[in-house]
Amino acid sequence: MAVKIRLARRGRKKLALYDVVVADARSPRDGKFIEKIGTYNPATVPASIVLDDVKAFDWLMKGAQPSDTVRAMLSYRGVMLKRHLQIGVGKGAITQEVADSKLADWLKAKETKIQSKIEGLSTAKQSAAKARKEAETKVKEARAEALRKKAEVAAAGPVVEAAPAEGEAPAETEATEPQA
Repeated sequence: MAVKIRLARRGRKKLALYDVVVADARSPRDGKFIEKIGTYNPATVPASIVLDDVKAFDWLMKGAQPSDTVRAMLSYRGVMLKRHLQIGVGKGAITQEVADSKLADWLKAKETKIQSKIEGLSTAKQSAAKARKEAETKVKEARAEALRKKAEVAAAGPVVEAAPAEGEAPAETEATEPQA
């Protein structure tokens, strides 16, 4: 029986969540599975991956084949590196201590990279909110200034019309009625 590690979709329309499952390759995508080993939510930034690394590693060592997306997630979490190092230990290329130290160094570097990305996104979000607030304040001040000028004009009193220049006839304001 060919065993796959793949995603099973759940969630509502346009708001998908996925379960990372170990299933027979012949079963349907959302059908029967052997074991659920994690979840994946692509809607968050960065995408949240909750995965039982020990179970995933165990299934990989038993010969389960991950799908392309799951392979990328396992690489992101370091499970594929752990498998690679463990195969090297099995062949005698490196010792278990060297493999464990390489994996620990890689995981530490990966964690700092993830944290820096999360902090960068957080500061970008805060700076965007600050810029939006400043723009709204400028618009509010411009509107207040326009209202103040309008009030000053209204308080100054009626506007006096300019006298006609010399040589011009005064404009008639009354309409003449046709004589019958």
